[in-house]
Amino acid sequence: MHELSICGSIADIVARRAAGRRVTKIHVQIGQLRQIVPDTLVYCWSMVSAETQFDGAELVVDRVPARIRCRDCEETTEVGDIPLLVCTACNGISVSVVSGEEFMVTSMDLAEV
Repeated sequence: MHELSICGSIADIVARRAAGRRVTKIHVQIGQLRQIVPDTLVYCWSMVSAETQFDGAELVVDRVPARIRCRDCEETTEVGDIPLLVCTACNGISVSVVSGEEFMVTSMDLAEV
């Protein structure tokens, strides 16, 4: 369950940016190709944030679908639920991933003082 250590990293990043201000919500983007289970990440966040400065802060996960671009026919398509890196337009295998590998903290909401 590497999601637990990922939550620790999220807490470190947010703590640096929040500079002591109370955080109410944290938004993260997770690409479909990342080996991260969003529900597990949210559960682990509740454990990591308990009894800390982030206790009660909501972790919001925005999923980014995997998309590939074919080098042969130049078509860009989503890979779907079963990520096969094959062009659906021409069945070519010379493809590049254009999205789906993201993992980043995109924003945070701070409590009004």
